[in-house]
Amino acid sequence: MHVVVTDAEVTLTDVLSLRLSLDGPLASGTGLVLRHRATAVERAVVLGTPGAEARDATLAVSLAPLPLTPGRWDVYLEQEGIRTRLPSIDPGFSLDRLDTYALSRRTLAHRAYRTRNGFLALKVDDAEPVAEVRAVWFREGRFEVTGLLAFTGFDDDESRRVARLALRRNHPDAELTVGATVQGVRFHAALSLCDVLAAAPEQTGIWEPSLEVDGLAAPLRLGSRLDDVDGKRRRLHYPAEEIDGVPIRPRYTADDELRIEVGG
Repeated sequence: MHVVVTDAEVTLTDVLSLRLSLDGPLASGTGLVLRHRATAVERAVVLGTPGAEARDATLAVSLAPLPLTPGRWDVYLEQEGIRTRLPSIDPGFSLDRLDTYALSRRTLAHRAYRTRNGFLALKVDDAEPVAEVRAVWFREGRFEVTGLLAFTGFDDDESRRVARLALRRNHPDAELTVGATVQGVRFHAALSLCDVLAAAPEQTGIWEPSLEVDGLAAPLRLGSRLDDVDGKRRRLHYPAEEIDGVPIRPRYTADDELRIEVGG
């Protein structure tokens, strides 16, 4: 039987909602199988009452009861002993939908997406509170960053909170802190690149930014994961800005966390 996913999303209540286009009825006992790409661990769910002669079917699978660990899970349909990896024509990406999903406090974040070769998959990440970066600028001798406070449970309203942007560096230790603006779940921060150089006269090194927000127990790491661009260290390359002859540029780590590189 030919089956293709035409629409896929993970709802705010962590339910995987699928619309399938198919050319025959689903057999009794049909199940959905999730297979962890790295470990080959599988989780199976028996679907509801199938058998209707229809060209479209809508399925809803609650992900919360399944012990899904972080990583990528490929999705298969299994019926009458035959397992088929589910092809998908849905790009599975909406930035507004991801923003709304990230407003709640969660321990795990689930996202449905279409793989490069056209199959449905799930991406599962740890969902600790984080400062999700949406834009970075080096202009007029300043570093500026804007973004969204994700998984904090804060309301997306007009309320303001006291916040600070901190840059820290090891080997040798150095630290720089400036005020930041937080309104609802949106943040903006800026600091002088001259101040960065003055904080560490030896110049070269990697600085780690974090956002300290009143009402949160721990500083928030600055990263960028709520989009469809994985591996930003390879894909995003910012031009360097020279301050007193020293190149400074933002870059991402292998885990898509933001860093400021001075010198090098």
